[in-house]
Amino acid sequence: MDYAADRRGGIIVLSSTRRVIAAGAVGNILEWYDFAIYGYFAAAIGRAFFPHEDKVAQVLAAFGIFAIGFLMRPVGGAVIGYIGDRFGRRAALTFSVISMSVPTFLVGALPGYQTLGVMAPVLLTVLRMIQGLSVGGEYTTSIVFMVERAPPGRRGLLGAIACCGATIGILLGSGTGAVLAALMSPQALEAWGWRIPFLVGLLVGLAGFLAAFRTCRRRRRPTACRCATCCANTGRWWRGWPGSRSSTQSASISSSSLS
Repeated sequence: MDYAADRRGGIIVLSSTRRVIAAGAVGNILEWYDFAIYGYFAAAIGRAFFPHEDKVAQVLAAFGIFAIGFLMRPVGGAVIGYIGDRFGRRAALTFSVISMSVPTFLVGALPGYQTLGVMAPVLLTVLRMIQGLSVGGEYTTSIVFMVERAPPGRRGLLGAIACCGATIGILLGSGTGAVLAALMSPQALEAWGWRIPFLVGLLVGLAGFLAAFRTCRRRRRPTACRCATCCANTGRWWRGWPGSRSSTQSASISSSSLS
């Protein structure tokens, strides 16, 4: 591993650690960013993809599709977790990032109800299901990926940073929606402006894919197995435990030498 390191406050910051953080956090940020912008623009999405007879039904239908994504998360955790164990973390991260960024882009490019009719909400539901599956696997996979590749003494820190990616994504999505609402007129925002954050999501997904690819491509130097050290420490602890065979033998030897 290349250690192009600089010191900040006495802590060595490794360039490889930055790549690991980028690969694990970008996908997490993208997925929660998408969930945030969908919730922010749920009313506009409902008016675009559902019939116009009842505005309340439009909003409820939009949030109903939003909830379907949450129901797909356990399935995504099982599927992407299996991919990670069977084919490696790189394949799992690549699959999760692609299965989130591509549907996010397609939601922004999908024609509305006036063009596709009933197929518009059907396709929107399918895309949200794929996104929910991706979120269910990306969150845990990114944590495992970052913890496994963390330098010694930094596993807890990188695992916490992976969890922070979800919060950053929610803040980024909400901030993007607020900025567009402030800069655009309500008519333009409802007509086409709400699609912009979804289309931009493809670029964020591409950045996450490249970061994961570059990080996983670099081979790590083989490190000594920590299991041997752990077993040795456990053996020493057990030999010193009162009542163990080794402890009893040591006590008998000491008593005989004293007598």
